[in-house]
Amino acid sequence: MRNANLPVAQEGYPFIGLFAFITLIFALLGWGFLAVILLALTLFTIYFFRNPERNPPPGEGLVIAPADGEVIFVGNVEENHYSMGPVQKISIFMSVFNVHINRVPLSGKVVDMFYRRGEFFNASLDKASEQNEQGGILLEDEKGRRILFVQIAGLIARRIVTYPVIGDLLRVGQRYGLIRFGSRVDVYLPTDCSIQVSLGDKTIAGESILGRWNDN
Repeated sequence: MRNANLPVAQEGYPFIGLFAFITLIFALLGWGFLAVILLALTLFTIYFFRNPERNPPPGEGLVIAPADGEVIFVGNVEENHYSMGPVQKISIFMSVFNVHINRVPLSGKVVDMFYRRGEFFNASLDKASEQNEQGGILLEDEKGRRILFVQIAGLIARRIVTYPVIGDLLRVGQRYGLIRFGSRVDVYLPTDCSIQVSLGDKTIAGESILGRWNDN
């Protein structure tokens, strides 16, 4: 599993190394003020790419949050990319201070994926779901239930990283990617899944329950 047992995500190493190197150069040149600024930037980059362990709650039929952040939308929509029809959508906004490692919300098989270039509007805006750069995973569990979860780039975020490929078997809580520097994740659930969060709730990736099926 990529980034397992690492306190800092691998994707952050080039940034951390670059900022640390520049900090050292400034310090050797005696440019104390700039060295302090770059040191702070280095430490923040380590903080941004932090990779804590998470423990999914036990139980069947649970859909778990794929991202840390704030629930900024909960409601019924029409899903058009895969013609899923009427579904329930939950949007989670990640600020630059949230953990940005994304986690699988439901155990199952990756049956399809997509990536679409787009704009870089503020990820908290409704139009970000339609117009921003994004990548999605369509997942099917052992009972044939399908959910879609979509990583969406934001105003500052310019890089979506997704680890799985079509056909992979994923387990709930597993790390599946990240988005660099502020973004959102949208989750599309069937209408027979009972939503467990409300607008404004804070979520923890891999631990917070978003939805529940009651037919287990």
